[in-house]
Amino acid sequence: MRGSTFAAFALGFVAGMAVLAGVLWSFGALRTPAGAQPQAAVAAVPQQAAPPQPITLSPAQGEAERSAPEPVPGHPIIPVQGIAASQLTDNFNDRRDGRRHDALDIPAPRGTPVIAAVEGNVVKLFHSKLGGTTVYQFDDSRTYCYYYAHLERYATGLAEGTLLRQAEVLGYVGSTGNAQANAPHLHFEVHKLGPEKKWWQGESLDPLKLLGHGPE
Repeated sequence: MRGSTFAAFALGFVAGMAVLAGVLWSFGALRTPAGAQPQAAVAAVPQQAAPPQPITLSPAQGEAERSAPEPVPGHPIIPVQGIAASQLTDNFNDRRDGRRHDALDIPAPRGTPVIAAVEGNVVKLFHSKLGGTTVYQFDDSRTYCYYYAHLERYATGLAEGTLLRQAEVLGYVGSTGNAQANAPHLHFEVHKLGPEKKWWQGESLDPLKLLGHGPE
């Protein structure tokens, strides 16, 4: 009797557990979430570094990198092509034939192009005993006269009244006039004109200082 009762109890317990398991399964308590992987199977994903951010220049920085400084209007340039500032020698105050030189001599190989130091018109083409083949040029404001001497020859087509742009070729280095034949150079003078605007007359200025390389 006792054995029959225990067997019936055991069968009832197993049946009850089966029913409970079925109920829990129906509510999803024993299901594995869709797409979930066991903890041991999930690979560690390395954390990626943030991509580098582009460098943004300020307007001032950007402008400085995009463009070179513009030349100052009216500021004279070295009037012999290919000559650097380091090659210039101050000889404005040298004595020549008992008088002050009042000019800048720029040695260069014969035939080197001579270029306009500023923009302005040719006012006089002149051949003299001292200066040889020469050019007188006024700047656009007619305040200064630029004098180029000892030229080997003029540039083709150069004439009085010609408007020369800055750096335009006007002639070629030579040794005409009283220059030594074996020492070709450009004799370069700058005069501040008086009210009469005479090309042969004016206050002598040191060209080296105007070019920005002489003592103040």
